[in-house]
Amino acid sequence: MLCLRTPLLSHPFSLTFSASKHIRSKVQVRSSVKMTSTKTVEHIVLFKVKEGTEASKVSEMVNGLSSLLSLDQVLHLSVGPLLRNRSSSLTFTHMLHSRYKSKEDLDAYSAHPSHVSVVKGHVLPIIDDIMAVDWLAHDLSALVPPQGSAIRVSFLKLKEDAAKDDVLGVVGGIPQSFKQISDFSFGENFSPARAKGFSIASLAVFPGASELEAVDSNQELVNYQKDKVRDHIESVVVVDYVVPPPAQSASL
Repeated sequence: MLCLRTPLLSHPFSLTFSASKHIRSKVQVRSSVKMTSTKTVEHIVLFKVKEGTEASKVSEMVNGLSSLLSLDQVLHLSVGPLLRNRSSSLTFTHMLHSRYKSKEDLDAYSAHPSHVSVVKGHVLPIIDDIMAVDWLAHDLSALVPPQGSAIRVSFLKLKEDAAKDDVLGVVGGIPQSFKQISDFSFGENFSPARAKGFSIASLAVFPGASELEAVDSNQELVNYQKDKVRDHIESVVVVDYVVPPPAQSASL
């Protein structure tokens, strides 16, 4: 969810991303936290901005969403333009990634007046579509992906007769085949309302975009992994994203 109770969505533009000193200090503290034997709620929102939207409006949306890192319930939050959208049917342009200690904290974030204000004032007016997926991650290496990390998010929609546990087993084994991955999270979506029927998600963190591209260059291994689940999958969404600094000016 963007934790919206209503939908959202993509296009190229310039944007300015700024964060307060308070937010930057939270990022610095949380970046040093190591996760051991814990469960963390992953929250991914993909959305598409209306074509022709003014760059200033996009900046307001990104700045407003990034400011939500200051909320007590939020362990990590980053938002920005996608590096690549690898899905032809769902053309998203931006991603929000945040983490929480519990489903209750995610719900509290969703209902928080600051979140509601940002969504109503700066997100919904410029958005065409949204997709949001939540799952429970186990034993993350680090709570906050380092600035400049490349993240690949994959969502799977299963066929009606698919063996869900088999698919989860294959997805969970991905880091063993791709050693460039520095951290990995996967699980079953527990918020179906805005997930468009996609029920399994994964998030792979790479040190940078070059390591992510190195994975794609090994086409034989990539196809081997795909073949393991191909018969169980109806549809796939894959997007790539680079974690922005807490304060930046960037062009897309």
